[in-house]
Amino acid sequence: MSAGANEKIALRAVWSIADTIVSPLGYTTAENYTLLRQGVSGVSLQEAGMWWDEAVYAAAVKSLPAANGQSRFERMSLLALRQTLADKALPSEKTIFILSTTKGNIDQLGQELPRLPLHETATYLAHAVGLQHSLVVSNACISGVLALIVAKRYLETGAYDHAVVLGADVLSRFVVSGFRSLHALSAGPCRPFDAHRTGINLGEAAAVMVLTTDPRLATGERVRLRGAGVSNDANHISGPSRTGQELAQAIGQALQASTLTPGDIDAVYAHGTATVYNDEMEAKAFDLAGLAAMPVNSLKGYYGHTLGAAGVLETIVAAQSLHHGEMLPTFGFATLGVSRPLQVSATLKPLSGKRILKTASGFGGCNAALVLEKETNPS
Repeated sequence: MSAGANEKIALRAVWSIADTIVSPLGYTTAENYTLLRQGVSGVSLQEAGMWWDEAVYAAAVKSLPAANGQSRFERMSLLALRQTLADKALPSEKTIFILSTTKGNIDQLGQELPRLPLHETATYLAHAVGLQHSLVVSNACISGVLALIVAKRYLETGAYDHAVVLGADVLSRFVVSGFRSLHALSAGPCRPFDAHRTGINLGEAAAVMVLTTDPRLATGERVRLRGAGVSNDANHISGPSRTGQELAQAIGQALQASTLTPGDIDAVYAHGTATVYNDEMEAKAFDLAGLAAMPVNSLKGYYGHTLGAAGVLETIVAAQSLHHGEMLPTFGFATLGVSRPLQVSATLKPLSGKRILKTASGFGGCNAALVLEKETNPS
């Protein structure tokens, strides 16, 4: 019998059970997290002619498998996917593959590669790892967090039992020139939330999270995806809200869906791009949402802005923070440079709580928020 119009569907719990990060800091999640704890950044000065006519600070992956007819984007993505799924036997008919990207195979424009449309790239990657159902989420800089939210909603409502979420983007002249035209690039390493921040660094990465509703697969200590929220500023195509109210609204939705209050959140992994306007907007939003007293950090100083990969990559790192019981520092931060009294994490500190809020904001005024919670499987 189907649920009546006024009946609520019982939502299933969703957990993360596997992940991989391929980035300038390493080719596994463990390699990445080890270097993050040591305060190592993947951002460096890239030679002129590589991504732009001038040298630019960015975070580039140093080496990838041989091409074999595949693009750089596809090689990086498949490396992450195959590592993550090597010991996972997920039934294809009950698993959805979701690709989060902003540009996909953008560096292949004008070449012979047939997989330029994002949906064709997603289908190709899914089939390469034995999956038949694929979907693309491409919504500017919130793509990764939004892809996890979309996956969670598919799973909790019973449409699928498992999800493989890949966030990936590569450096390209197209992307670098676009951000340079907006005067958004920093002339040096970026400094999120700092008084002397001047803009972003770009980066590239592929990050994969496997989600499930099957508690038998989520053994031991695990991270659950709790409530989520999405909003839009309706303010400007590239400039964020001047009040932070809309990101605060998304945060409020995430807390309400989790049946939590701001005081139940133990830390915030922010978007923190190191642009003047983004960081100020986030500071106002966290203050409005009642989170100004919580430790906040940004990972952009380590990875640069990895675009469609950022939300997935940074959520994986946030989950690792919960597992290790520690809050990572914000690389490049020294002096608070926003109008609200944020508690920006500047050193590696113990984290005794079990909940982290991950947020993202992007062009077009989009915002997303997701609550992660550490728990132990009683079985």
